This record gives sequence, C-alpha cells and structure tokens, in this order.
Amino acid sequence: MNYVIKPSFRSGCSVSTSLDLLGDKWSLLIIRDIFLHRNTFSQFLKESPEGIATNILTDRLKKLRAFGVIDFIQKSADKKIKSFYLTQKGIDLYPVLYGFHNWSIKHVDYEKHEVVENTLKANEGKSDTEIIQSAQEEYMNYRKDEFGF
Repeated sequence: MNYVIKPSFRSGCSVSTSLDLLGDKWSLLIIRDIFLHRNTFSQFLKESPEGIATNILTDRLKKLRAFGVIDFIQKSADKKIKSFYLTQKGIDLYPVLYGFHNWSIKHVDYEKHEVVENTLKANEGKSDTEIIQSAQEEYMNYRKDEFGF
C-alpha cells in the first residue's frame, strides 16, 4: 500500500511551504544520512548519532517517499530490506543542508563531530558553489555505482 499524503500549506510563502514538507526534526537528517551513504532502515538506526525512534523513522521515510524526495529498491534476496536513495528532488536539497552546516559553524558553539571536522579540512579554500556541486556529483556517482542509475 502506498503512503499518500495530500499536504496542506499554511500560506503561499515558499519558505513556509518548504517547512510544511521538511521542517520536522528528522527529515533533513535522514536526507543527510542518505548523502552519507546510509541506505537501509538498520543503518539509519545504528549509524546516525541522533537516535531516531523506529516509528518516527518509518513515518518520515514514507513521507519523504510520498513527496518524491527519496525512493527505494529491494536489492537483496531478503525482500524486507529496502535500500533508499535520493531522487533528483532530494539531491537538490544539498544546498539547504550545506546552508544549515555553514550557519552552525558560524553561529553555534558546539562540539563538532569528526565528520564535520574532516569536511571542514577537505573543503578549505573551495567556494561554496564548488563544495555543493562536488557533493551532489559525488552522490550521483555513488548512486550510479550502488543502484545502477
């Protein structure tokens, strides 16, 4: 059974509309995780440092799929295992994630995860445009290798 969502929007404002679709506590983190090559339900649960509950993860995966941001294939012999990937609509959200990343680096004092520190070092001297394009291309290459498209 497909998960059908008929979103209702609070206003005609594009920011408000985007928040109506993606503004919960977990959706952008799931998208981030897929960019980081976490593809399965168990990977989201075990490898994401935030610790999402299974019922919330199930709901958000269905919602993101219904909105066309992600999809999945069943690659293994075990049909229960779904491998999720970003659609072009999902890949186009990378600048949003990158914007949150930059804002936090600039304005929030927090203990940075090792991945954040490594990303900062790897991107030294690069423009924002280069970083965004590189990340999107890297994911598309990964998706082609991993999923065949």
